Amino acid sequence: MRKLVVLGGGYGGLAIIQELLNNHLPADVELILVDRMPFQGLKTEYYALAAGTASDYDLRVSFPVHPKLSIKYGEITSIDLEGKRVLLSQSEDIIEYDYLVIALGCTDSYHGIEGAEDFTRSIQTFSNTRHTYQQLNNVKPYGIVNIVGGGLSGVELAAELRESRPDLNIAILDRGSRVLSAFPSKLSVYVEHWFQSHDVDTRSQISISRVEDGALYNGDETILSDETIWTAGIQPVKVVQNLLIAKDRGGRVILNPFSQIPEYPDVYVIGDCASLPFAPSAQAAGAQAEQVAHVIHALWRGETPKLNALHLKGTLGALGKKAGFGLMGKTSVMGRVPRILKSGVLWLSKRHFG
Repeated sequence: MRKLVVLGGGYGGLAIIQELLNNHLPADVELILVDRMPFQGLKTEYYALAAGTASDYDLRVSFPVHPKLSIKYGEITSIDLEGKRVLLSQSEDIIEYDYLVIALGCTDSYHGIEGAEDFTRSIQTFSNTRHTYQQLNNVKPYGIVNIVGGGLSGVELAAELRESRPDLNIAILDRGSRVLSAFPSKLSVYVEHWFQSHDVDTRSQISISRVEDGALYNGDETILSDETIWTAGIQPVKVVQNLLIAKDRGGRVILNPFSQIPEYPDVYVIGDCASLPFAPSAQAAGAQAEQVAHVIHALWRGETPKLNALHLKGTLGALGKKAGFGLMGKTSVMGRVPRILKSGVLWLSKRHFG
C-alpha cells in the first residue's frame, strides 16, 4: 500500500484531500492526514473569535470521514526528506510516506523586534486566538488595545473588537502610509472613514523598535498598551523553516511548476509555505491544492500533468457585522454587499469542508 501523507488540516490540506477522494483514489493508495487538532479551524474568521463575536465551536469544521482516509493527531517536529518520514513529538511516532503534501500554514514574523514575541498576542493558531480572546475579554473598561499591522487581519480585528467592546480605546499601528497598503487607495480611504466614525485610531509611519509589558516603543516615543495584538507579518512554520531546501526571501519553499520540491518530486508544498505569485490566503491555498490533486492523479495514471493558471476570485474583508470591503479583479467594492458576500463564502466553506 502506497502512503500519501498530508501535513496540516487547514484550507489547503482539506482541499487536496477532498479532490483526491472525489476523483477515484487508486485502490493501493492510503491517505493519512496529520494535524495537531481534531478539527479544522476556519482561520479567516479568527479575528471574530479573538474579538468575542464568534465562539470557537462556530469556527470548527469536522474532518472528512472516509474508509481510505486515516487521521493522526500530533505536533510535527521534523520532516526527513531523505528518509521519507515525519516525526511527531507527543508520541514520538514516525510516519513514513511515499508521497508527502506539506500544508502547514504560517506563524507570526516578528522581524527581530525585541520583546514582540513575548509581549504581544497572536491570532495565527486556534489555541493562540482563544488565549488572545481571554486576554482581551479581561481588559478593563477604557483600557488600551493596540493592533500592530494595518493589513487585512489587523483591520478586521480592530473593527470586530470595536463592535464587541465599545468601551475600549483601540488603535492600529502601521509602518506604512495607510492601512491596507496592498489594496487600492480608495479602499483604504473608505476603511479609514469607517474607523474615524467608530472611534478607532489609525496611526501610520509607526516603526516599532521594541515591545515591553504594557508598552511599545516607536523610536523614542512610548505607546502605552494594556494588550497588544501582532498582525504585522507572517512566515512559514518552524518545521518548514528548518528544511534545508531553496526558499524565497519570505522563507517560502521554491517549487517547480507542479508544486513539487525540485530535488524531492514526491513532496508537494501548498499554501502559506509555498512560494506563489499571490499573497498567502485561504483562497490561494485551496486553488493550488486542487491543481496539485490533478497533478498527482495524472502522474499516477502515467500521464504528463496539464496545468491551468491559478486564478483567484478576489479578496473580501469585514468591518464588523454590517459593512465590508473587497477587491474583485480590479474593481473595489465597499459597504453592505461585500459583507454579505463574505458571510456567504463562510457558509460555503463550512458546507464544503464539513
